[in-house]
Amino acid sequence: MTLCGIDEAGRGPIAGSLVVAGVILNAHVEGLMDSKKVSEKKRELLYPQIIQNSTHHIVSFPAHAVDELGISECMSIALQEIQAHVKADTYLFDGNTNFGVSNLETLVKADATVPEVSAASILAKVTHDREMYEFAKLYPEYSFEKHKGYGTKAHVEMILAHGYTPEHRRSFQLKALKGVTIKSWQASKSASTA
Repeated sequence: MTLCGIDEAGRGPIAGSLVVAGVILNAHVEGLMDSKKVSEKKRELLYPQIIQNSTHHIVSFPAHAVDELGISECMSIALQEIQAHVKADTYLFDGNTNFGVSNLETLVKADATVPEVSAASILAKVTHDREMYEFAKLYPEYSFEKHKGYGTKAHVEMILAHGYTPEHRRSFQLKALKGVTIKSWQASKSASTA
């Protein structure tokens, strides 16, 4: 009986990609647990071990795709894509909804108790966070490396000051930005170089 554990990272942020990973472990990997309970340094050490000792598939949806399709549709597509690429007897997704996908079991906090789901959690989180570091180089004024795209007070202030980048999800409504017209990053850059 093969088990494919599935988890996501980036469902809640207001910038960056939604990342979903599916993992079948082919060998034991020491130290697996919920990615949120592991330090960033430890996640980076575990990532190559998981890659080397697993059959896996990672699906990413950039901000514009999340805006266009919505989180639920992106999740549904990702779950089906993982099932198509990673053949297993059982697919277990961390959470309590299957997003309309058949042949998928769900379990709340599976990322803390099932090694395959823990591994998927780490692959998804590291993939998401690495992207944030790349965005931090492109848009240094937004401090993506600190808040990882989440709607922190500092992040909202940066949006108010500089506008949206192409990596921001326009469909995510924040109370702090309600009724505020936000310019885009490209428009502000064009105006400053004109």
